[in-house]
Parts: sequence; C-alpha cells; structure tokens
Amino acid sequence: MTTAIYWFRNDLRLEDNPSFLQACKAADSLLPVYMHQPNLEQETAWGFPRIGEYRQVFLDQSLQDLRSQLRKLGSDLYEVAGDVLDVFEKLKSQIDIGTIYCEQIQAPEELEQVALLRGAGFRINALWQSSMLDAQSLPFPLEDMPDIFTQFRQQVEKKKLKFFNPIEAPKSIPPLPTIQIPPITVANQSTLSNGSKFCGGERSADAYIEHYFERRLPDTYKQTRNELIGMDYSSKFSPWLAQGCCSAGSIAKKLSDYEICYGANDGAYWLWFELLWRDYFRFLHFKYGKRLYYSKGLSKAPSNQFDSEKFLKWSSGHTGESLIDAGMRELKNTGYLSNRMRQIVASYWIYDMQGDWQAGSAWFECQLIDYDVYSNQGNWLYIAGKGTDPRGGRPFNVAKQTQDHDPDGVYRQMWLA
Repeated sequence: MTTAIYWFRNDLRLEDNPSFLQACKAADSLLPVYMHQPNLEQETAWGFPRIGEYRQVFLDQSLQDLRSQLRKLGSDLYEVAGDVLDVFEKLKSQIDIGTIYCEQIQAPEELEQVALLRGAGFRINALWQSSMLDAQSLPFPLEDMPDIFTQFRQQVEKKKLKFFNPIEAPKSIPPLPTIQIPPITVANQSTLSNGSKFCGGERSADAYIEHYFERRLPDTYKQTRNELIGMDYSSKFSPWLAQGCCSAGSIAKKLSDYEICYGANDGAYWLWFELLWRDYFRFLHFKYGKRLYYSKGLSKAPSNQFDSEKFLKWSSGHTGESLIDAGMRELKNTGYLSNRMRQIVASYWIYDMQGDWQAGSAWFECQLIDYDVYSNQGNWLYIAGKGTDPRGGRPFNVAKQTQDHDPDGVYRQMWLA
C-alpha cells in the first residue's frame, strides 16, 4: 500500500498539473496538502509582512476552489500551518509516507525547504512545471542560457518553440489515508471582500481567460498594454498565473488556437512575447540562483542605503510627484498596478529617491495580488541594473512618462482625488 502526499505550492489547479497527475498514478492513497507558512506574516526588516491583504484573500479563494474540486473527485485539501519540516514530521508520525510530490520552485527559499526535507530522510519528487516552454526542449542547457533576453528569444524562435502542451486533469484521485490533522481556521469566502476585481481559483481563471479570448482582446494587446486604467488594456492573467490557478502553457495553447481561428497578428504575438519574458526570468534562476537575491545582484556596485522616511513617503504615495503618488496609492488600495506604472515607480524609488531596490521589491511582494517570486525579482533587478541587462539600469524620466501615459491627468485625478 503506497501512501503519498501531494504538496500544493504555487500550482493551485488540477488541469495541466503534471506533478499532481504523476502522484495520482503512482499512489494507492494520496493526501493533498497546502501549507501556510507563518514567516510570510511576520514583519520583514523593513517593517511590514511579506503577504498583504489582497494576495491573502486571493489565496484563500483559490484554496477554497481547489478544495471544492478535490471533493468532487472524492478527495480533499488539508490545510496546515507551520514550519515545513515540523509539519511533515507530524504527518509522518501518523501515516507511512512513501513520497512527497510537488512542483519544483527554483527560488532559494523554496529550494532550501526541499533540501531540508530530503536531509531529514523524506523522499521528494519535485517536478518543474511552471514555465510556458519545456525546459528540456530549449536549444541550450539552462546553466548556459543567454543572459540577454533578445538572444534568448531569438534562439527560442529559431527552434520554433511555442509552448509545452498542457495535459488534462486526472479523472480520479486515490483515496485519502486515515489521518487526524488539527484543523486550521479557513476564511469564509462570503466574507472575503476587499474591493479587488480578481477572484481566486482555477474556475475563475478559466472563466476569465475564456471571456478574454471570446472578446478578441488579444488583437489589441500590443496597442493597449501600456495604458494605466481599466481591465482590458492588458491581459490581467497574472494573479491566476502567480498562484498557479492556470498554467502559462494552457494560455499559450489557447493563444495558438486563437491564431489558427482568427489569424496571427501583432497583439497575439506580443501576448506570447510577454509570457516568454516570464519564462526568461524563471530560467535565469537555474543559471544564477542565490546571486539574484544578493544586494549587489549580479553587479559589483553597492546598492543604495535604506532610508525609512523616504520609504514611507514613497510607499504611501506622498512623494510630491503626482504620477508616482497616484501609482503608489493605486497599489496600496487595489493590490494591483499596471506593468508600466510598476517600472515608473520602481525607477523613481531607485534613482530619484536613491532608495534601496530590495526594500522596493519587498514592498511589491507585500502589496501585489499577483506577486511572483521570479518576475518580481527579475523586474526589480532589471530596473536597478543588478541583473543581466548590459545597459546597467533603467531610469525613467517621470515628466516624459507623465506626458506619454497620462497627458490629460485622468489617472492622477482618479487616485489623488
């Protein structure tokens, strides 16, 4: 009798989840687990938690949706809270765990968790599955991938790589083992309301993505992606992608089908192009690992010192620069910010206010509903000149950005009124 655990991490879905399907095929009984880690709610060195209200609500909604789907297949989701090793040791005392299956996350903290479990004698089967492209099919070893995105893209396109074919959800799930796990408090979805336009869960993701393609919004993606107001200017897939409520491969497959039906165009290509950027930031972790999390990043230059008074002005939207203040207030009040505004406010913090880029990155981790460890780190390194960009940083001219993206002041009026 083989008893396995499936440890859900940033893959809160049943469709296109190869690791979960693998666990279902291999085990006689299977315990699906999600672990809440208390360290995310503890204060960082900068005085705020790592997970804020909006992402927490979205996560709770996503877990409720996942639990509902598991129950329909005769299984369940066991939510537990605590240190990773302690939790699995307690589970091991109640059931004979054969293997712990999970997705592979190539960020330092998540890799350390798996290494800790293996060091304690647990058998871990971690499968890489969060990229659009199949890592094994790339035209180069990940450890030797091109540093420059353009070179990375050109090699991918030369080999005509588009996406990793998604797989279906399992038709059945092995029965649950008999176990007594102390329950933790799970939020009631009817009380989860914080004004966000996003609702967590795989079924919400599917409905939103279907609607996006039905309305033929890929056609206008390139023209509208740098706008600041509204739901339709960009895809808004990122909250569901970040929690793994949908996969990048499944979106890319829908995009390919869309092009077959309606014809290829610049908008559809740019949507794929942005998903490729997402992959690029992921794959860089295989090459550089912990170095991406150093204060100096991949550079030799020291970072700016942290100034708490300046940080408070920036993070609360009280810098005196109207576009920056509007952006930071939108972030604080919605948990979301357009990609263009993310770059502008990050640049302002680093270059105009001489702020510590890691503090800015941590603030985004706390505030963003769509926080993704790879993309957040990659984008902040890119702006700060601490990553692979040979130009060494991306300072933005705020006056020009204001004229280009909010010439009539509508965005500023919306958030500064």
